[in-house]
Amino acid sequence: MIVTSGTLLGGRVRYDQPAEGYRTGLEPVLLAASIPARAGDRVLEVGCGAGAGLLCLAARVEGLIGLGLERDADMAGLAAANLAANGLADFGAELTDVAEWRAAGLFDHAFANPPWHAASGTPPHPTRRGAKQAYAGLLEVWVAAMARALRPRGTLTLILPAASLAEAVAALSAAKCPEFSVIPLWPLLKRPAKILIIRAIRLGKGRCTLSPGLVLHGDGGFTPEAEKILTGGAALV
Repeated sequence: MIVTSGTLLGGRVRYDQPAEGYRTGLEPVLLAASIPARAGDRVLEVGCGAGAGLLCLAARVEGLIGLGLERDADMAGLAAANLAANGLADFGAELTDVAEWRAAGLFDHAFANPPWHAASGTPPHPTRRGAKQAYAGLLEVWVAAMARALRPRGTLTLILPAASLAEAVAALSAAKCPEFSVIPLWPLLKRPAKILIIRAIRLGKGRCTLSPGLVLHGDGGFTPEAEKILTGGAALV
């Protein structure tokens, strides 16, 4: 696999990724910014790819212990190399299918950018297909596995298209994560949100909160609020 070398968060994070196929977009950076982790917490990313989400979270919050799960061997190896290159000795990447994985210990936070495209709409390149194509029931399987790995009151966070909200709520409820917040990501002011971040609480009290969300683009570029997250490494509050 041919890789390209670059950075994330305005140069704060070294990051290699495949030259062809699946390339990292905004989603893992925004997802990592939304995790309410603190020093000493254990964090889990399912479908970690080359490790962008874990890398961005670790750059914002020091003292974490992290694990990424990835079913593609090349991507899992690349994630492990990226974590090591950034000096994250307490982070690792495990080659596994989350449907078959069982946690050795409980985590404080679990997060994922799950595949959601139908088979007919996914690109032919293997890494893009693996990262984007979802089989029927995949989201429920991922959420159930993530929830099993969480301590009580731990958080489970997903970034998904708005059209998947009902499926996500059903999966979270079935996994005993009935308390959740929805954070819309508006492409432009007064435009419908195409992407949502959904953060649930394991064994929560069943309340639902709709956040004001984040407007991504303004006059010719990112809004100042989005820029603080994407290049400054700020939290998505």
